[in-house]
Amino acid sequence: MASSPTNDPPLPPIKLDVLAGGLSYLVPGLGQIYQGRVGKGLLFFGGLYLLFFYGMWMGNWRNVWLPDTEDLPDVQFLGTSMPGPAKAISHRWQFLGQVWIGAAAWPGVYQYAVFDKTKDVGPVFGKFQRMPDERELNDLQRNGNKRWDLGWVYTVIAGVLNLLVIYDAFAGPMFREPPPDWASHHGEAAAAHEGETVAAQVAPPVPPAPPVAAPAPVTAPANEGGAP
Repeated sequence: MASSPTNDPPLPPIKLDVLAGGLSYLVPGLGQIYQGRVGKGLLFFGGLYLLFFYGMWMGNWRNVWLPDTEDLPDVQFLGTSMPGPAKAISHRWQFLGQVWIGAAAWPGVYQYAVFDKTKDVGPVFGKFQRMPDERELNDLQRNGNKRWDLGWVYTVIAGVLNLLVIYDAFAGPMFREPPPDWASHHGEAAAAHEGETVAAQVAPPVPPAPPVAAPAPVTAPANEGGAP
């Protein structure tokens, strides 16, 4: 059975908001706040940051980092050795999901860029999101009581979920309501078009049929032979 047509006016075309998408990558929900959707933006901000930093806390703040690739084996892709950042991500693929949380994961990028194995701490962030040494990494995996592994899972989930937040800010919400001026304008246009359609469909009046003349009376022919 065919569905009945709707009288709702068509929605305006989607306008992609690159600035809002970039703001939501920088800080989850910031793009929505910029667009005026403050409640949704604060929900995204609080929810994703809570999930991300709770995961870091479960991992003793040592589960978001990129490894130094100097002493790591080469990674081949299509017969070519992958360069530094790609090689680092191939050895620590979790960071590919974590980095989408935005600025909260940028210290890990900075620590990777300025990493100096001769020093125990980085120049700005100390040990925050700095690659643990082998002894510390073994201690975390041996004594973490599975919390260390579960913690980085939470951080990856937070980063991947922020991809949806970025898309929501970039392309707008999935379910939209038309603006008042758009609805009124298209409502008037639709009403006018409907009136024209109805007027065109009304059949013209049928003219009355012409009067039918009564038939002339039939008379018998006269008897010219004189027969009785």
